[in-house]
Amino acid sequence: MTVEPLELTLGILLRERSLTLATAESCTGGLLGHLITNVSGSSDYYLGGFVAYANQAKAGLLGVQLETLEQHGAVSRETVLEMARGVRLAFDAHLGISVSGIAGPGGGTAEKPVGLVWIGLSARRTDRAYEHHFSGDRLSVKEQSAQAAFQHVIDFIQEPQS
Repeated sequence: MTVEPLELTLGILLRERSLTLATAESCTGGLLGHLITNVSGSSDYYLGGFVAYANQAKAGLLGVQLETLEQHGAVSRETVLEMARGVRLAFDAHLGISVSGIAGPGGGTAEKPVGLVWIGLSARRTDRAYEHHFSGDRLSVKEQSAQAAFQHVIDFIQEPQS
């Protein structure tokens, strides 16, 4: 049995529901956009994204408040929510997804260890954040982050709408 890549499943669902997606990436460095655009026809639903690695980019491109970055840091629930909302609004997309984390091998602290990744999702009626703790090397953490982001969007799209 062949398992379809999540980016393919995501594309099918977005297309079926006539939804558009935009991405805001920090620790994944463009991996979400890369994987999404590997799918033929992704221009039907993927509007684009920002790789906002530095805090200045998060603030300037995505509208993340400097106070949020100072009080909570780049890797936080609050920051990914603002990133997801900012990219959704910037591209006028139905959905915005954001990723910010510590891929390692350095950069971790006791409070925010290597492998901590926050994923934000923004839709017109709701914003959500998800905390993950991944293990492995830098590339593995990035890949796990991308897959988790896709799964969160898939799950959101498949939820019964009230």
